[in-house]
Amino acid sequence: MNRRSFAIGTLLLFAVPAFPQQPTAEVATVTDADGIPTVEAQLKLFSSRLDLTQDQQAQVQPILQVLHDATVKSVHDENMSPQERTTRIHAERLRADKRIRDVLTDEQKKKLDQVEQEPHQELHGNIR
Repeated sequence: MNRRSFAIGTLLLFAVPAFPQQPTAEVATVTDADGIPTVEAQLKLFSSRLDLTQDQQAQVQPILQVLHDATVKSVHDENMSPQERTTRIHAERLRADKRIRDVLTDEQKKKLDQVEQEPHQELHGNIR
């Protein structure tokens, strides 16, 4: 498995299923050079699906940035095995999820539970 496919398959904010997808112009705008979903794309998804207020968006954005930065760092750490990388990224996603939930209302938390169960192909990049 090449590094890019591994990164895309394991680096989504939440454990959503990955579905094969043909590359599109939209993919380039939602993933970075490593195939990792951008902070902007994730924030847009959360904002639209959870009806985040401006204040909530301002609080969630740095959480997503920390997650993205940690993910990029893990992807580029050649001293980690694939299992270690997956474990570290999963732990980062769980931390981000907890911190984001601290910002949400009870109704938004219910919506987030639903969002986490859905596939988000727009954040998967070119998975093969």
